[in-house]
Amino acid sequence: MSNRHLARTIAMQSLYEWDFLGGHMERLDEIVTYNKKEFAPDFEDGGYIVETVNNVIVKQKEIDETIRRFAPDWPIEQMTIIDRNVLRIGAYELLYADNIPSKVAINEAIEMAKSFGGDASGRFVNGVLGAIYKDQLKEGRVKSVDVENSTTKSK
Repeated sequence: MSNRHLARTIAMQSLYEWDFLGGHMERLDEIVTYNKKEFAPDFEDGGYIVETVNNVIVKQKEIDETIRRFAPDWPIEQMTIIDRNVLRIGAYELLYADNIPSKVAINEAIEMAKSFGGDASGRFVNGVLGAIYKDQLKEGRVKSVDVENSTTKSK
């Protein structure tokens, strides 16, 4: 498992636990610290886990509205906790993490959904995040890292 994949997994597990326990902010640091210690005690993630979890929480309202827009038949409150938090991380990385290529964000979210979610979770996450990405393309909101990667690959 790559370091960034492990970090995403721990971030997702932390958001899952936080969400499951009612989303109380005072527990968040404790949850992240425990999960890092429990699942990867000697792992140095460069701050990715804390940064991602905190940014997902700070941007949760905007992220959830985006998910609602692109999954209108699935009220976010009725999604499984896994799917909801995998989508939150994926949407956060697509919309706000300028240093993470969009395709990496989508693929990583799909892999987490397949690993931790139900039988249809991977397809569901792929559909929602793919729609968000297509909307970004249509609106001309492509990340510079995506432009750099497509230029590099086309040479």
